[in-house]
Amino acid sequence: MIVKDIKKVYKNIFESYYKPSLEEHIKKIIELDAYLPYSSTFFCITNTQNLTFEYISKNMFSCLGIDAGLMKTGGMKYFWSLMHPDDIEHWLQALNELMNYTLNEIDERDRDKMSYTWNYRIKNAKGDYVNLIQNTTPLEFDLHNKPIVGLAHYTVLDSKINMHVSATAKMLNENMEYETKYFNNFSQKLLSDGISNRERDIVRLLVLNYSSKDIADKLNISPNTVDTHRRNILKKLKISSTGELIGMIKTNTFFVP
Repeated sequence: MIVKDIKKVYKNIFESYYKPSLEEHIKKIIELDAYLPYSSTFFCITNTQNLTFEYISKNMFSCLGIDAGLMKTGGMKYFWSLMHPDDIEHWLQALNELMNYTLNEIDERDRDKMSYTWNYRIKNAKGDYVNLIQNTTPLEFDLHNKPIVGLAHYTVLDSKINMHVSATAKMLNENMEYETKYFNNFSQKLLSDGISNRERDIVRLLVLNYSSKDIADKLNISPNTVDTHRRNILKKLKISSTGELIGMIKTNTFFVP
């Protein structure tokens, strides 16, 4: 699809509540693609109403070796056919639970602030399965406020990395930072069920070498509260130090989204 066709296509999709700003937003994303360097990531504009890719960035071929024409012609069904058979059931469960969580737990006014991440293995052009981490941000919703058009970013990782299918839902808070609202590991419970979403946020920042004060500022809580969470995390995971926790995460003993 070329840029000039975007408005017509999306007007047909959203004819009952068409917003010109969506077309402009998508046009800018496509224009930006020409200037982005080649890397191990690519992005697509996805439409789950008709299971199509409205746009596929130039990096997709360099990441997977798959012809963009096949992706555009076959749509999501073709892409899904390349998924590792062992991941399909977990992946479907992850998508279903993310949607149920959004519709039942997230206020309609806040759904445009959500971001969703999940992972699976996909077969590249060489016939090798590689890990794919997908992060999707909704761009538009249907009349029932379900997300239907999204900006999906994909990161390709080596097949030798042992990853478990998991799903995360985050929401942009008042500090303009994403806060974990939902997490589930569908392959194996690597983290204790007792670890809260707030504690996961703290673990993630600890791995990035933030101090308790820095974490407190980012999460808008007190340093004492951060220290309390740190002690509780160590106790729940039955480890003795933050260093040990970080080491476990970096060696994939634990997985934190």
